[in-house]
Amino acid sequence: MKKKDFYYDLPEELIAQHPSEKRSESRLMVLDKETGEIEHKVFKDIIDYFHEGDCLVLNNTRVIPARLFGEKAKTGGKIEFLLLKRIDKCKWETLVKPGKKAKIGQKVIFGDGKLKGEIVDNTESGGRIIKFDYEGIFEEILDELGEMPLPPYITEKLEDKERYQTVYSKKEGSAAAPTAGLHFTHELLERIKSKGVKVEYITLHVGLGTFRPVKEENIEDHPMHSEYFEVTEETANTINEVKEKGGKVFAVGTTTTRTLESIGTDEGKVVPQSGWTDIFIYPGYKFKIIDKQITNFHLPESTLIMLVSALADRENVLKAYDIAVQERYRFFSLGDAMLIK
Repeated sequence: MKKKDFYYDLPEELIAQHPSEKRSESRLMVLDKETGEIEHKVFKDIIDYFHEGDCLVLNNTRVIPARLFGEKAKTGGKIEFLLLKRIDKCKWETLVKPGKKAKIGQKVIFGDGKLKGEIVDNTESGGRIIKFDYEGIFEEILDELGEMPLPPYITEKLEDKERYQTVYSKKEGSAAAPTAGLHFTHELLERIKSKGVKVEYITLHVGLGTFRPVKEENIEDHPMHSEYFEVTEETANTINEVKEKGGKVFAVGTTTTRTLESIGTDEGKVVPQSGWTDIFIYPGYKFKIIDKQITNFHLPESTLIMLVSALADRENVLKAYDIAVQERYRFFSLGDAMLIK
């Protein structure tokens, strides 16, 4: 398939710059993946689409303040690092700006010397490996010096950093939020549970590769990034039991979908494990585990719109996106939601 097959026109003013006033009050488009039928709802109405015996699976990763601003040790020149992946106690894979002058051996000072670093290697994708030197607990230093790494299309300042975290975020490690989960509140989750729905959690630490544009014209040639995930035995057993009894599995977000489909067997079973996944889901893919998906509205020609097109049919998705534009839905990370049922 061609990259252009997943293009749609989006007016810039529909890119959400701030979250809805209340998490569960964002708009919800409901798309029937079989018929293409569309309903317009409010997110809290999603409870009406669950039945007793279903399972809701969410990603409990937590975004770290992964953007660090430093100065070159010799010249005082400004340099910015975006932490992508922890290699060991002191080393991280990063993106650097400006990258051309970020040479191996370059020493950097952060926060008046509270944190120091040295670029020790390059990565195949054009990033840098930095080795940090510090006293104390790295996470506490990062929390003090780092900033939340909002996507580049969000240009306004986020007043409350917790609005870029899900209410159930727990395990730190993401460079970006699993944004489909931003619409849930504790109250809504409790109401869903009271309906007899199993609520389970997986972990997938979101890398910025999620937002990397597809450059290859043939999408099959696109090299997918890898991300770390964990699925416990308890979660796997619950999902398997739900499926055996005929319940439906609702995946919250493309991250949860990719995790479950990575570890699903051809027999439709989930195998508990942890590791790295670089699964790329696009039309033609046969889903093994998930039945329904809660997601946001994604960038044109992105791997994310390709994934939802695999679940709901490309023509259905593009038609729904055109209607979302006409109806002035809010797009991308801080925008409105879609349920693919």
